[in-house]
Parts: sequence; structure tokens; C-alpha cells
Amino acid sequence: MATVQYISPGGEVAGELPLTTEELVRGYRAAARARFFDERAVTLQRQGRLGVYPPFRGQEAAQVGAALALTERDWLVPSYRETAAALTHGLPLSQVILYWRSHPAGWRFPEGLRLLPFYVPIATQLPHAVGLALAGRYQAEEPWVVLAFIGDGGTSEGDFHEALNFAAVYKAPVVFVVQNNGWAISTPTERQMGNVRIKDRALGYGMAGVRVDGNDLAATWLTAREAVARARAGEGPTLIEALTYRIAPHTTSDDPGRYRDEAEARRHAAEEPLARLRRVLGARGAWDEAREAELERELEAELQAALAEADAAPDAAPAEIVEHVYAELGPDQRRAWEALGGR
Repeated sequence: MATVQYISPGGEVAGELPLTTEELVRGYRAAARARFFDERAVTLQRQGRLGVYPPFRGQEAAQVGAALALTERDWLVPSYRETAAALTHGLPLSQVILYWRSHPAGWRFPEGLRLLPFYVPIATQLPHAVGLALAGRYQAEEPWVVLAFIGDGGTSEGDFHEALNFAAVYKAPVVFVVQNNGWAISTPTERQMGNVRIKDRALGYGMAGVRVDGNDLAATWLTAREAVARARAGEGPTLIEALTYRIAPHTTSDDPGRYRDEAEARRHAAEEPLARLRRVLGARGAWDEAREAELERELEAELQAALAEADAAPDAAPAEIVEHVYAELGPDQRRAWEALGGR
């Protein structure tokens, strides 16, 4: 099966695009918001105002497009790089800032926001995603769908296999999105797997598998929308492989120049998602430089307000680090809490 693509790198639309202009504007604004924060987050980290941060520049369409397919009752299960997806699903910007400052106030997500924390251990969130999906089937009045992210490197972990196998056997309402960005830190995709078409693994698990142009927001959104609809109808899970590229470093502590030719990154930057979507909107008369400038002013104002809110958060007490592990402190946590000055 060919890679799903609606919008080419040059901004040309192939055939009929089943998204309205209003939907495309919504998608562009969400992706531009994510890009704006990502760029500023790197600057904030360099200023000492964030901790180590994993940029996602170039991967906005894969994250935002998939997240837009969810409703408020659905769950999002990210890895550590899905800040764009979390923002799209409703995580306040001030909490994103606090989270990447390692402030406990950033660990407590708003009541009612169906979002699990960012997972730094690789692939451990995937079995949790399947369990969460099955819990919705048994407990919810209206079963929810779970959207779970992983990178191409994470597909080499045992948790990936176990989660997909379990989801397929029980037809769990979960959609797995693999952001295949070409690199597992310093290891290129072709050196970590024999078959670089990750979507082919779906056949072995007995589930639907689709490969999409992950830099095409329309393709990712529509593919995820179809997968979510299948899951909600009881037709089981889907594996989506979103082909994209990690233009930015693995994290702000990484130097990709040590293991890859940066000319390659510059070539891929020409295919990044926002530019191609902006061309489509411009051709429809729905976007121009004035609208872009107005959006940048809105985003700058939002960021400054979020920074002020985050800066106003009280200093964290050392004992808070163990207060959010379990609903109630166990013996080990209580001893640690008391040793850290908990009262």
C-alpha cells in the first residue's frame, strides 16, 4: 500500500482534499502554535528557564494532525516528545513550562483533561495505553479511544510488541502512532531494524496498518480520524506509521552534528509541514502575511502570560517529589516523604 499523502512538499493538493478550509486553518493554527512554543522552549532552556527539553521541530503535523482526531472524552498517551500533541489536546501552556522545569505543579494536569504524563522511559506507556483503552470499554458510559505515541526507536522495545499483541487480541480501542523521524537518538532507522516499513508489523499482530506522510497534516489527521472511528466502532486497533524527520536535535543536550550530516537535515527542512500547509491556505485566499503576523502576536502574548503564571508558582518543597506517585503514600514513599521534610 502506498504512503497516504494529500499535500505534497511543494504544497500541491493531489485529488480531492476531504477537509474544509476552516478545518485546514484550525490545523495550521494548532501546528503554528506548537512550532512557536518549540522554538521559544529551546531559547528558554539556553537561558536556564527550562530543564533539558526534547524539540519536535518538523514533526508538528504528525502530532497535531493525530491529536485533532480525538474528542474531549478520548485519551492521549504521549512519550517525551509529544508536547505538540499535548498542547493540541488541551494541556495549558503554563503547565507545559512547569513540567519541563521539573516543577511538581507541572505534574498535576487539569481535572477532566484526559492526558497521561509525558513518558521518558521508552515504550512503557504503550501497555498502559491498552489497559486504559480496555478500561473505557468496561467502565465508561461512552467508551473512549486512546491515542498512543512512540518513536521508531521505541518499536524495538518489548513493551511495544506486548502492547500491540494484547491490543489486537482483545480488539482494544487504541490507535498507535509511530513517529518515524529517521533517528533513534544517534541510530538511523536502517541500522535498528531489518524491515524499515514499520507499518508492515501490523499484519503480524492482526491489526490495520497504515503509512502516512507525517509532514502532511491533512494526511495524518484524516488517517487518524479513520482509525479512531474504527476503534470507536469496536473494530480494533490501528498502527499508523507517520514518516517525518527530526530536524532538531534529540534533546537540547544533544549534538546531532556528531552522528549525521546536517546537510541531510537541511534537505528535509524543505519538506517541513507548516510551509506546505501555508501554501494551500494561501491558494484558497485563507492565509496571508497579515494573518501570519496577527497569529504571531497572539502566540507571543499567550507565551508571556504563561511564563508569568509559571514564574508565579511557589517554590516546590523537596517532599513533593514523592507525593504524586500513588493515590496514597505507601510505606516506602512515606519514609521518603518524612525524610524529605514532609508534614
